[in-house]
Amino acid sequence: MVRFGNVLDSSGSVMPLFRSQIRTGGPLTLTHPDVTRYFMTVSEAAELVIQAAGMTKNASKNVQAAPVYLLDMGEPVKIIELARSMIQLSGLSVYEVATGDGDIEIKIIGLRPGEKLFEELLIGGSISNTSHPKIKVGDESFLPWSKLQLELNFLQKSMQDCDEQSVVTIMSKLVTGFVPNN
Repeated sequence: MVRFGNVLDSSGSVMPLFRSQIRTGGPLTLTHPDVTRYFMTVSEAAELVIQAAGMTKNASKNVQAAPVYLLDMGEPVKIIELARSMIQLSGLSVYEVATGDGDIEIKIIGLRPGEKLFEELLIGGSISNTSHPKIKVGDESFLPWSKLQLELNFLQKSMQDCDEQSVVTIMSKLVTGFVPNN
Protein backbone atom coordinates (compact mmCIF):
# COMPACT_ATOMS: atom_id res chain seq x y z
CA MET A 1 0.00 0.00 0.00
CA VAL A 2 1.03 3.59 -0.44
CA ARG A 3 0.00 6.58 1.63
CA PHE A 4 -0.35 9.70 -0.43
CA GLY A 5 -0.23 13.21 0.90
CA ASN A 6 -2.32 15.81 -0.88
CA VAL A 7 -1.33 15.67 -4.52
CA LEU A 8 -0.73 19.25 -5.66
CA ASP A 9 -3.15 20.48 -8.32
CA SER A 10 -4.99 17.14 -8.58
CA SER A 11 -8.80 17.15 -8.86
CA GLY A 12 -9.15 16.68 -5.08
CA SER A 13 -6.57 19.34 -4.23
CA VAL A 14 -7.52 22.66 -2.68
CA MET A 15 -5.42 24.49 -5.29
CA PRO A 16 -7.95 24.32 -8.18
CA LEU A 17 -10.67 25.50 -5.76
CA PHE A 18 -8.57 28.44 -4.55
CA ARG A 19 -7.60 29.30 -8.14
CA SER A 20 -11.28 29.36 -9.15
CA GLN A 21 -12.21 31.46 -6.12
CA ILE A 22 -9.43 33.95 -6.93
CA ARG A 23 -10.62 34.18 -10.55
CA THR A 24 -14.15 35.06 -9.38
CA GLY A 25 -12.93 37.66 -6.87
CA GLY A 26 -13.17 35.51 -3.76
CA PRO A 27 -13.62 34.83 -1.01
CA LEU A 28 -11.26 31.90 -0.55
CA THR A 29 -13.03 29.50 1.78
CA LEU A 30 -10.99 27.81 4.47
CA THR A 31 -12.42 25.52 7.13
CA HIS A 32 -10.07 26.56 9.96
CA PRO A 33 -7.00 28.81 10.23
CA ASP A 34 -4.89 26.05 11.80
CA VAL A 35 -5.53 23.30 9.22
CA THR A 36 -2.26 21.76 7.99
CA ARG A 37 -1.65 19.15 5.32
CA TYR A 38 1.24 17.31 3.68
CA PHE A 39 1.78 17.83 -0.05
CA MET A 40 3.41 15.96 -2.92
CA THR A 41 3.56 16.50 -6.67
CA VAL A 42 1.90 14.28 -9.28
CA SER A 43 5.30 12.98 -10.37
CA GLU A 44 6.23 12.19 -6.74
CA ALA A 45 2.96 10.27 -6.33
CA ALA A 46 3.63 8.25 -9.48
CA GLU A 47 7.23 7.56 -8.43
CA LEU A 48 6.04 6.43 -4.99
CA VAL A 49 3.69 3.86 -6.55
CA ILE A 50 6.38 2.52 -8.89
CA GLN A 51 9.07 2.36 -6.19
CA ALA A 52 6.71 0.79 -3.63
CA ALA A 53 5.72 -1.92 -6.11
CA GLY A 54 9.37 -2.87 -6.51
CA MET A 55 10.04 -2.75 -2.77
CA THR A 56 7.01 -4.90 -1.96
CA LYS A 57 8.29 -7.75 -4.12
CA ASN A 58 11.34 -7.94 -1.85
CA ALA A 59 9.47 -7.52 1.46
CA SER A 60 8.83 -10.43 3.77
CA LYS A 61 5.21 -11.50 4.21
CA ASN A 62 3.87 -10.66 7.63
CA VAL A 63 0.33 -11.81 8.34
CA GLN A 64 -0.14 -9.31 11.18
CA ALA A 65 1.10 -6.16 9.46
CA ALA A 66 1.07 -4.69 5.98
CA PRO A 67 3.82 -2.42 4.69
CA VAL A 68 2.62 1.09 3.92
CA TYR A 69 5.03 3.14 1.83
CA LEU A 70 5.03 6.92 2.13
CA LEU A 71 7.07 9.77 0.77
CA ASP A 72 9.07 12.00 3.07
CA MET A 73 7.10 15.17 2.31
CA GLY A 74 8.87 17.39 4.80
CA GLU A 75 6.87 19.58 7.15
CA PRO A 76 3.10 19.99 6.77
CA VAL A 77 1.86 23.24 5.22
CA LYS A 78 -0.68 25.56 6.84
CA ILE A 79 -3.48 25.87 4.31
CA ILE A 80 -4.03 29.52 5.23
CA GLU A 81 -0.42 30.21 4.17
CA LEU A 82 -1.05 28.39 0.88
CA ALA A 83 -4.15 30.57 0.37
CA ARG A 84 -2.21 33.77 1.09
CA SER A 85 0.59 32.72 -1.28
CA MET A 86 -1.82 31.88 -4.09
CA ILE A 87 -3.53 35.27 -3.73
CA GLN A 88 -0.19 37.10 -3.78
CA LEU A 89 1.17 35.03 -6.69
CA SER A 90 -1.94 36.10 -8.62
CA GLY A 91 -0.82 39.72 -8.25
CA LEU A 92 -3.49 40.48 -5.67
CA SER A 93 -3.49 41.09 -1.93
CA VAL A 94 -5.28 39.48 0.99
CA TYR A 95 -8.25 41.52 2.18
CA GLU A 96 -7.80 42.69 5.76
CA VAL A 97 -11.11 43.20 7.59
CA ALA A 98 -9.55 45.56 10.18
CA THR A 99 -8.31 48.04 7.57
CA GLY A 100 -10.62 47.33 4.65
CA ASP A 101 -7.56 47.03 2.41
CA GLY A 102 -6.91 44.20 -0.03
CA ASP A 103 -8.47 42.32 -2.90
CA ILE A 104 -9.41 38.78 -1.86
CA GLU A 105 -10.90 37.79 1.49
CA ILE A 106 -10.01 34.52 3.21
CA LYS A 107 -13.26 33.38 4.85
CA ILE A 108 -13.19 30.81 7.67
CA ILE A 109 -16.24 28.55 7.28
CA GLY A 110 -15.68 25.95 10.04
CA LEU A 111 -14.48 22.37 10.08
CA ARG A 112 -16.67 19.84 8.27
CA PRO A 113 -17.82 16.70 10.11
CA GLY A 114 -14.89 14.31 10.45
CA GLU A 115 -12.31 16.80 9.18
CA LYS A 116 -9.10 16.98 11.19
CA LEU A 117 -6.91 19.99 11.82
CA PHE A 118 -3.72 17.98 11.47
CA GLU A 119 -3.10 15.18 9.02
CA GLU A 120 -1.80 11.88 10.35
CA LEU A 121 0.24 10.01 7.80
CA LEU A 122 0.08 6.68 9.64
CA ILE A 123 -1.87 5.42 12.63
CA GLY A 124 0.96 3.30 14.02
CA GLY A 125 4.25 4.75 15.09
CA SER A 126 6.55 2.23 13.44
CA ILE A 127 8.20 4.04 10.51
CA SER A 128 11.49 2.84 8.98
CA ASN A 129 13.80 3.92 6.19
CA THR A 130 13.95 2.03 2.90
CA SER A 131 16.69 1.80 0.30
CA HIS A 132 15.21 4.94 -1.32
CA PRO A 133 16.26 8.13 0.51
CA LYS A 134 12.80 9.78 0.24
CA ILE A 135 10.57 6.72 0.84
CA LYS A 136 9.69 5.44 4.30
CA VAL A 137 7.77 2.33 5.30
CA GLY A 138 5.39 1.80 8.18
CA ASP A 139 3.91 -1.46 9.40
CA GLU A 140 0.19 -1.03 9.90
CA SER A 141 -1.77 -3.80 11.59
CA PHE A 142 -4.63 -5.39 9.68
CA LEU A 143 -7.06 -8.28 9.78
CA PRO A 144 -6.96 -11.01 7.17
CA TRP A 145 -10.01 -10.81 4.88
CA SER A 146 -11.70 -13.88 6.41
CA LYS A 147 -11.68 -12.29 9.89
CA LEU A 148 -12.54 -8.81 8.59
CA GLN A 149 -15.49 -10.17 6.62
CA LEU A 150 -16.84 -11.86 9.75
CA GLU A 151 -16.51 -8.63 11.77
CA LEU A 152 -18.17 -6.62 8.98
CA ASN A 153 -21.09 -9.05 9.03
CA PHE A 154 -21.41 -8.53 12.81
CA LEU A 155 -21.24 -4.78 12.26
CA GLN A 156 -23.94 -4.87 9.58
CA LYS A 157 -26.26 -6.93 11.81
CA SER A 158 -25.65 -4.60 14.76
CA MET A 159 -26.54 -1.59 12.60
CA GLN A 160 -29.69 -3.29 11.28
CA ASP A 161 -30.68 -4.10 14.89
CA CYS A 162 -29.89 -0.48 15.94
CA ASP A 163 -27.57 -1.91 18.59
CA GLU A 164 -25.45 1.17 19.18
CA GLN A 165 -23.28 -0.38 21.88
CA SER A 166 -22.34 -3.33 19.64
CA VAL A 167 -21.53 -0.96 16.77
CA VAL A 168 -19.21 1.05 19.03
CA THR A 169 -17.58 -2.12 20.37
CA ILE A 170 -16.97 -3.53 16.88
CA MET A 171 -15.68 -0.19 15.54
CA SER A 172 -13.33 0.11 18.52
CA LYS A 173 -11.96 -3.33 17.73
CA LEU A 174 -11.63 -2.73 13.97
CA VAL A 175 -10.37 0.85 13.77
CA THR A 176 -7.12 1.67 15.55
CA GLY A 177 -7.55 4.87 17.52
CA PHE A 178 -11.35 4.98 17.11
CA VAL A 179 -12.91 7.08 19.85
CA PRO A 180 -16.70 7.55 19.75
CA ASN A 181 -17.91 11.16 20.07
CA ASN A 182 -20.63 10.32 22.56
